[in-house]
Amino acid sequence: MSDIFGMIDTETIERLADIINRKELSELTVSNGEKSITIKGKKCIPPVPPMPFMAAPSQAAVQTAPADENLAESEAQTAGDISGNLVKSPIVGTFYAAPSPDKPPFVRVGDEVKKGDVIMIIESMKLMNEIQSDYDGIVDRILVSDGQAVEFDQPIMVIK
Repeated sequence: MSDIFGMIDTETIERLADIINRKELSELTVSNGEKSITIKGKKCIPPVPPMPFMAAPSQAAVQTAPADENLAESEAQTAGDISGNLVKSPIVGTFYAAPSPDKPPFVRVGDEVKKGDVIMIIESMKLMNEIQSDYDGIVDRILVSDGQAVEFDQPIMVIK
């Protein structure tokens, strides 16, 4: 021990201890060649928590898969129950029935539409995409609500 104290005097050790206390450090090690001294403070660094087990996300994905399958089945049943021309979303985005909140909707159930008439807006990537009808006929059903997120090829409207 006297060799270690020979490289650092008591006054230096006290100053280092004061620094540790003021800065709330857990420890400080001073080395000189092969000799070293460690001064420990009152606070200890908490151990690093272990990394979470990575199987949890895959379990969550497995749990959500049946819900997605049920959604696909219900959409297939809805499409099977529909007679008429099914208008599907050409892109992923948000369905809007009107050009703006203070304007009336492009079409309502019972309205007559001609091929080429704008029947909705799908907002995608901050762009408002006017969707035109591919059919002549009467709007029989609107399958989504205003402001609802829609997927590519999702049924939106039925025109008879």
